[in-house]
Amino acid sequence: MEKAMDTQELKTNVQDPDAQFEALVRKIEEGTHSMDMGRIRAAYEMAKMAHAGQKRRDGSPYVTHCIAAADISVDIGLDEDSIIAALLHDVIEDTSLTHADIARQFGPAVADIVEGVTKLTRVQYTSKEDEQAENLRKMLLAMAKDIRVVLIKIADRLHNMRTMAYQTPEKQKSKSLETMEIYAPIAHRLGMQRAKWELEDLSLQYLDPEGYKQITDYLTERMPELERFMDGMKARIQTRLEEEGVQSTIYCRIKHVYSIYRKMYAQKLDMDGIYDICAFRVIVDSIPDCYNVLGIIHDMFKPVPGRFKDYISTPKPNMYQSVHTTVIGSEGIPFEVQIRTWEMHYTAEYGVAAHWKYKMGASASTSLREGDENTFAWIRRLLESQQESDASDFFHSLKVDMFADDVFVFSPKGDVINLPAGATPIDFAYSIHSDIGNRMVGAKVNGRIVTYDYVLQNGDIVEIRTSKSAPGPSRDWLNTAKSNSARTKIKQWFKKERREENIIRGRAMLDDELRHNGLTLDDVSDDAICSPILKRFSFTCMDDMYAAIGYGGLTATRAANRLRDELRNQEPKRKTALDKVSEAAERRETHPPKKQGKAVHGILVEGLSNCLVKFSRCCTPVPGDDIMGFITRGQGVSIHRRDCANCQQLLSQPENEGRWVEVSWADRISESYLTTVMISAKDRNGLVMDVATVLNSVNAKVHSLNARTTGLNYGVVTVTLEVKDATELKFITNKLATIPGVISVSRNGM
Repeated sequence: MEKAMDTQELKTNVQDPDAQFEALVRKIEEGTHSMDMGRIRAAYEMAKMAHAGQKRRDGSPYVTHCIAAADISVDIGLDEDSIIAALLHDVIEDTSLTHADIARQFGPAVADIVEGVTKLTRVQYTSKEDEQAENLRKMLLAMAKDIRVVLIKIADRLHNMRTMAYQTPEKQKSKSLETMEIYAPIAHRLGMQRAKWELEDLSLQYLDPEGYKQITDYLTERMPELERFMDGMKARIQTRLEEEGVQSTIYCRIKHVYSIYRKMYAQKLDMDGIYDICAFRVIVDSIPDCYNVLGIIHDMFKPVPGRFKDYISTPKPNMYQSVHTTVIGSEGIPFEVQIRTWEMHYTAEYGVAAHWKYKMGASASTSLREGDENTFAWIRRLLESQQESDASDFFHSLKVDMFADDVFVFSPKGDVINLPAGATPIDFAYSIHSDIGNRMVGAKVNGRIVTYDYVLQNGDIVEIRTSKSAPGPSRDWLNTAKSNSARTKIKQWFKKERREENIIRGRAMLDDELRHNGLTLDDVSDDAICSPILKRFSFTCMDDMYAAIGYGGLTATRAANRLRDELRNQEPKRKTALDKVSEAAERRETHPPKKQGKAVHGILVEGLSNCLVKFSRCCTPVPGDDIMGFITRGQGVSIHRRDCANCQQLLSQPENEGRWVEVSWADRISESYLTTVMISAKDRNGLVMDVATVLNSVNAKVHSLNARTTGLNYGVVTVTLEVKDATELKFITNKLATIPGVISVSRNGM
């Protein structure tokens, strides 16, 4: 039972496919489930014919890889259809065979599995990250229908990693990194610990060969000593359990290489500083025996405080169950003991594959049975929350929701809530219900008030305080929330409640990103450019795209890249799109950003070129304001709003006649401008905090904020902001005017 996953990988460069397949047949026939060997042999012949002439990097026939994937699938206990699908898993991608061809001979279930494993090689993507994200989406969608898809995909990747030595160094590193970031964590999320350990160790071998060699050399050198320690400790435990009348089987092992490597990196230790590299596993017949053995182990050895975990009463989401404890032996060496039943053991080793084998048996020919849906509901939840995400967000969500460790906390009623490690009260609130999160105004943990960024610990009792008048989530919560579910619900709130704000914010963000590429919004505003992009993202108009960028459903970088690429692909009209991009980029490199034709600081002065321009402090004009220019003595042209009180006074003075000049805003302005607003309100506690909260909620760039009282229970808050134009300023002032007790919001100079 405690054998390593079959690593007697046939050296494909010295073994012919037929002999390799016959070895697979013998393994299947020696197994516990009977299978239709005629179907399996027919699948092999189809794969052999389809891949005829194709070679692997080591020179062996390609079909040997298909046999190896099927061999691993047998090891993890998959059914007949899975073995057939594993043999055929590459034929749709790499040969002329189709889904219909497979379905005609082996049935639609097998054909669907093969198609689920197949990569999206026929679709062109703008980046490798986009391609990986789409491949993962397809795999997860197939998982939601039939979990065997990903089990075969893991078998496929495991064999590829075992034979990675024949690839180029670049391919070794890229595939190992992908395996470490995607496939090993998926195996962990599905409870397939054996596959996870081997994938991690094989990946580390190429990602950090020196570190891998250091650990393996050390273990090889210390192996006689470690084996003596483990044999002696195993005998002591076995003798004591027999004296207590407990039937058990005990295994001992050295922790796998990557586990040791990660501890060295996380704790900044060298090999001599790591002591608990030995682990013991005690397997018993019943759950009461698990706790009985735990008491005996703690009686024999001193337990290490804080290192006890009961995953039997609170299983992990991947179905893992065991009791873990770390103790210190008489030699002063700490070691871990895991205690479980045989059924828990098989699930721990093979995870979902064990679940599949127990629930479905060898006769399974359909996808999940009734009652199994809850086991894999997390797949659907992940997909549902990722419909609008781009590649980078998708990978972030995968790493958080699928790959992170878990923390278990309690509601005041005693319900257990499972959250990703590092989760905060925000994650807890949204895990209960969207309305709880949206109306949250505070949180208590273990009876004490905590901040929103408090990191929840195992066993915490969390209580959320809500209010019907709560202003809703803050954009800062997107950075504080750990779970993808919470982040998605926050984005949905902003999408629904703050469309006007999102459009302004998103337009500004896209404009900034385009300028980094030497472009402006005007350069990409033609329908011929916008229409394909809007269709690609399923938007009806540009405001929809701006709103999506504003609430976080689409990144400005991705939108800008798509628009830039579409601009380059357009047919030439007056000048080619490529010339336009190149000219804009050249202009950006050879001229200061603040300079645009005759404009200075975004201002065009009639009859003058490149003159000194300054903005008056009395009225702080911004683009969109009606402005005038006043020629000062030695300080260039001072820019005023026409409704500025000082401007009106200067106009009334005869000596200033002839010193006024017409000015206007340039068509393209890349700068932001400082302006000042004054908020008059009834003086009350919390006024300044409410002003700051509103400014933060609209993502205003605040340079200064001052408050003073004027007597008679009135106060004035003066805020200096950085805005792009009068439209953005008006939006902010309208928001400030909604604060309770505010009488007016005005600008300087009025």
